[in-house]
Order: sequence, then structure tokens, then C-alpha cells
Amino acid sequence: MSYQWDFSGVWARWDLLLIGLTNTIKISAISIVLGVVVGLILAFLKLSPRRYLSLPATAFIEFYRNTPPIIHFFWFYYALPVLANISLDPFVAAIMALSTQSGAFYAEVFRGGIVSIETGQWEGARALGMRHSQLMRRIILPQAITRMFAPFVERSFELTKTTALASTLAYADLLYQAMIVNSETFRPLEVYSTIALMYVILLVTASTLARIAEARLTAYR
Repeated sequence: MSYQWDFSGVWARWDLLLIGLTNTIKISAISIVLGVVVGLILAFLKLSPRRYLSLPATAFIEFYRNTPPIIHFFWFYYALPVLANISLDPFVAAIMALSTQSGAFYAEVFRGGIVSIETGQWEGARALGMRHSQLMRRIILPQAITRMFAPFVERSFELTKTTALASTLAYADLLYQAMIVNSETFRPLEVYSTIALMYVILLVTASTLARIAEARLTAYR
């Protein structure tokens, strides 16, 4: 028995999927920005020679790297409100889960890029009398950014795909909207094939833009 494809129900509710796509892009962009901030702080703390700074940062990173992402969503949405006596909507809870989780992974990307710079360059800059801030700004970071770029982009793509877990909190991302469309049309093959294609188009477009940015960054260097 051959399956009869029918996308009419999907097209009829295309507006819902576009809303979901927009929400997915929004939550991804905000989480990436906040994740970069968290990651930079954690990276510099972990690189600190002071153990009271490096050890908590290391513990934070290892916790997030070794626990399933969905636990972070549930913890911020269900557990944190109990502890802090506050109420979080799905959007805020998802942002908190994604930005802290991505921050832990970004921290390792940033740290790896910084420590990959040859020791001689650190020593040479110090011999010239550069302060640490000058050393980082003028010598280390310009080189480290180029080396960080590819893993940073890859991690950002992983974050974008992880946003689908926000649907478990009833946040109206692409997957959640697809579930609504499926409940109305009873055409799961068409619905989920469509959103899979939408994710592919989104990430391939982002990948193309990232390659252009990387090429310009390399040429500038």
C-alpha cells in the first residue's frame, strides 16, 4: 500500500509554522548572545590562577556538559520557581536554560582558543612591557578569534537545534507549532517533514553566512 502525500493541511496552517520559526530564531539569537557573555566570564574565571575562581567555573562547566539539556529546561521552569518563590513563563525559562548551557560550552571554545596561542607570543608581549589587558586585546584575542570561529558556529547550530526542547514547556517554537498543526490535520509525515526542511533551510542559510564571515575574518587577519 503506497502512502498518499497530502500537504494541503500544512499549507492551510502555514501561518502557525511561520510564527514557530520566528520564535525559534528569536530564542536562538537571544540565547547565543547571553551564552557568549556567560561563556566569556566562565572562560576567564577558569583561566584564573586563583583556585577560588577557577574551581567554581570548572564545576559549573562540567555540570552542564555532563547533564541532559532537557533537565535544565525542567529545572528552570519547575524547580527554580519553587526555590525562589517566583513565576517564570516558558520563554524566560527556556532562555535561562539555553544561555547557561550554551555558556558552559562556549567557555570551553573560548578557553581552547586562548590557550592555543603559542607560549612564545605571551612571553614576547610581556617582555615588551605589555599589561595583561593589552596582551589579550592586541596579541592573543585577534588570533584566538579566528581559531574559535568554526567551533563557535558549530556550537551555535547545536543550540539552535536544542531550542526544540522548549516545546516541552509549551513555548510556541517551531516544534510546538508543528504539534498543533499535526493535532488538527492528523498528517504527521507531512508536518514533521516540513519542519525538518525548515530547520535545514535555516541552518544551511546560517552556515553559508558563517562561511562568508569566516572568509572575511581570515582575509582581514
